[in-house]
Amino acid sequence: MPFLIKNKIKIITLLLVVGISHAQKREAERNNFDHYAYMVSIPTYEELADKGFTVEEICKNLGNAYYLNAAYAEAALWYEKLFQFQPKNLNPDYFYRYAQSLKSIEKYKESEEWMRKFADAKSNDLRAVKFSEQTRDLEEIITTPQKFAITNQTGVNSVDSDFAPSFLQNDLVFSSLRSQEEEHKKTKKRYLNLFKSQAKSDGAFVGASVLSEVLSTGANESSSSFSSDGTTVYFTRNNSKKGLFKRDKQGISRLKIYRSKWVNDHWDTPEDLSINSGSYSTAHPSLSSDGSKLYFSSDMPGSHGASDIFVVEVNADGSLGIPQNLGPKVNTEGKETFPFISDSNVLYFSSDGHPGLGGLDIFSIDIGNAGLVANMGKPVNSVEDDFSLIIDGAGEKGFFASNRHGGLGSDDIYGLKNITSCFTLVSGTILDKNNREPISGALVTVLADENTRLAQTVSAEDGTFTIEIECQKGKYRLLAGIEGFENGTFDMLNSPPEKEITGIEIELEPTEEKVELGTDLAKALRLTPIYFDLNSSYIRQDALPDLNKVVDYMLQNPIVRIEVRSHTDSRSGDAYNQWLSNRRAKRTVGYIISKGIDTDRISGVGFGENQLINYCKNGVPCTDAEHQLNRRSEFIVIHK
Repeated sequence: MPFLIKNKIKIITLLLVVGISHAQKREAERNNFDHYAYMVSIPTYEELADKGFTVEEICKNLGNAYYLNAAYAEAALWYEKLFQFQPKNLNPDYFYRYAQSLKSIEKYKESEEWMRKFADAKSNDLRAVKFSEQTRDLEEIITTPQKFAITNQTGVNSVDSDFAPSFLQNDLVFSSLRSQEEEHKKTKKRYLNLFKSQAKSDGAFVGASVLSEVLSTGANESSSSFSSDGTTVYFTRNNSKKGLFKRDKQGISRLKIYRSKWVNDHWDTPEDLSINSGSYSTAHPSLSSDGSKLYFSSDMPGSHGASDIFVVEVNADGSLGIPQNLGPKVNTEGKETFPFISDSNVLYFSSDGHPGLGGLDIFSIDIGNAGLVANMGKPVNSVEDDFSLIIDGAGEKGFFASNRHGGLGSDDIYGLKNITSCFTLVSGTILDKNNREPISGALVTVLADENTRLAQTVSAEDGTFTIEIECQKGKYRLLAGIEGFENGTFDMLNSPPEKEITGIEIELEPTEEKVELGTDLAKALRLTPIYFDLNSSYIRQDALPDLNKVVDYMLQNPIVRIEVRSHTDSRSGDAYNQWLSNRRAKRTVGYIISKGIDTDRISGVGFGENQLINYCKNGVPCTDAEHQLNRRSEFIVIHK
């Protein structure tokens, strides 16, 4: 699903975003409340120009498309171009969206300036009121001591979007776009489905399988909520007909909440609820622990903004009452979405209308005691989108989703734990003993005196790790290991008063490896793959450290000769991709030669799109992360 930006080609894949067609449809689609609402292709700059859009309209549409897809850096770029035209009678919401985009790329001063312009233009807007009343809110959020620790749930996350976790008794259910059979048999497209992961003996969730074939269709299923006994599920689905994705006459696929019962060891056919409509969306259900109330998001009549939080009574016979808007204390003219009601009657929800760090932030309010809305703060919230939080009755442990930097996919699920309870948070870095380079993907295990395993985690891309140890006196050993290295250990004492231990370093000794002919040095040396930007042959800055490791290896092994093999993804034509891969190989070879390697020891060849490493061939819709895997260079040993 490519589109081209004029004077600079950049292809992105946008999932479930606003589409653009004729004038009547554009406004309706732009107002659709949820960027997981439906899936359409985004046109090119040239296509929009050919349809008669002015440059100003193109800037609006592309800015909105990026904004609704949480690509805030790109949104800020297009909104900036829009304001250069000094358009007349511009909707002040563009000021707000630009301010939010700037905040999400940490340009706080500029963001505040545009929020003031927004507040001047729409002084009665709840977002403007909250901004004016809470001018120090952002500083307080940033400086308030952290209450939670978070960890990426690497055992369940994929390179695709994973979000909207929910509790099914001891299991974790979530929505994901990950490949099952690559694509739906009839539509030839991939859609969101509900997946279930079971906890291992140590409490970690690893792996996932489709929750139910009955609930899976050729449409998007997401954001589920289960009754306490696990026999009823409410979930979100796009409009569909005969199990296939469907749009209305305006080109919009509304969201609806469905309910299914567990009968005879399977989920029965879902029922369409009375709160649904063909003219507005309902989504993201959260059932109270006693099953008497259902909280959800909607843009139904009576909403303050793009989407509001509503609650409806669930009667004893399963029928639903009349939805009630939670009012201006919770809802704004922005987007309030992904509600979760805890056992203690605290409502958690995501919003871009209340003051926050950028994008969607997660907030809480004690419904039972008429409390105030509070930002969850760092590290739960970030400059990106943070949403769909769930938490146990005690407020100690839970999960949420975020598209923050450093995740595995576009959206990842994170675990959170309350660090005001009694335990010690231990953090450090796993390093290569020979060169002090960080090692990602190392398994870090906490062992007690009798070698009892207490907790495990995996080091991040930069080699860092964070792990929790319950408060108790005694000696502990941290054990780190990964294939290709000898295990490393670190011994420590833990005592209850210590809340945090930082700066631990565990060095791992590389094991001897034989590099055979035909070996890809990137794999043998455990390098991060050498990737290229779309339609670019230039060496990326993040590739230089690993390219230098190839150079170091060749300097230490002077008889080795290498062939650089460069590749593209499937987008663009075959001839162009062949030319582009040759350019990538040439630039990669040139860089290595510039570091002192003789020209007769390094050669290069391009393979275009002929050696894809996944299913992202011509015509198959893939995420940009999936296409990225194919835009690579390999370093093949051809002589020793």
